[in-house]
Amino acid sequence: MTNTVYDIIIVGGGPGGLSAAIYGARARLKTLLIEKGTLGGQACTTEEVENYPGFARGTTGPGLMGAFADHATSFGAEILRGDVCSVDLKNKVVQTKAGQTFQGKTIILSPGAIPRTLNIPGESAFRGKGVSYCATCDADFYEDLDVAVVGNGDAAIEEAGYLTKFANSVTIIVIHDQGVLDAAPMLQERAFRNPKIKWVWNSTLAAIKGDALVNSILVKNIKTNELTEMPTDGVFIYVGTLPQTEFLQGSGLELDSRGYILTDEKMETNIDGVYGVGDARAKYLRQVVTAANDGAIAAVAAEKYIMEE
Repeated sequence: MTNTVYDIIIVGGGPGGLSAAIYGARARLKTLLIEKGTLGGQACTTEEVENYPGFARGTTGPGLMGAFADHATSFGAEILRGDVCSVDLKNKVVQTKAGQTFQGKTIILSPGAIPRTLNIPGESAFRGKGVSYCATCDADFYEDLDVAVVGNGDAAIEEAGYLTKFANSVTIIVIHDQGVLDAAPMLQERAFRNPKIKWVWNSTLAAIKGDALVNSILVKNIKTNELTEMPTDGVFIYVGTLPQTEFLQGSGLELDSRGYILTDEKMETNIDGVYGVGDARAKYLRQVVTAANDGAIAAVAAEKYIMEE
């Protein structure tokens, strides 16, 4: 273990973690952020960001996250590449796979969440080039175009409705029999009434095709095994998200049934001095702006916790 005791240790370098680092370091708290991959999290997989306040002409995900990181380090935050494998939240100790151990006075958890993927041909290759997991982020790129949605839960049906504000048509691919959806009844009724929404039943997505951008999908009927190629300009996939909280199992931290971190409005968890922010937190909307909001609140709450202690 290093001899340094940090005021704040942040696990995860997405927009929530980076925002916490900015606020923590600016308050002259000794702040360490540990990130195992690319700084910026999922935002770095988004080529264009058009809904972050102040960027009316848009910006790139990597560019915006690079600015977040530069902002944090300009105030003195330390950023370390490392994969946190275990935490002692009660004693505020964090350990990485490389064997490094760090002591803190508070911990802000920002491990993020990732979309559940279909792992089909073309999905990875066309991510950000016609394959999306967020209509709120990308719908306006498909003005007057035809898109497909895969999934039939609340998120899929709600986001399909949002897409109809922009797209010419939205085709929803559903694994169930005709008329059967997993979404809430109110969302179902609204979708069935929407003239822009079309339906493909008893089907799954088999492949995504295109050149520089997506131009068609291969749809498989699960009853007949028949494959049908369908022209489309984009594919939105909603088969769930996975919070990256496996390393927190058994830590005493309270998670919901899907593994998301439970917090109050101050981002406080059930363990004193431990906070949860960003997409791994149980919340209504997962966007860069809401993650940044979480991080700011958590860092201010951590500062007050340290002062009170």
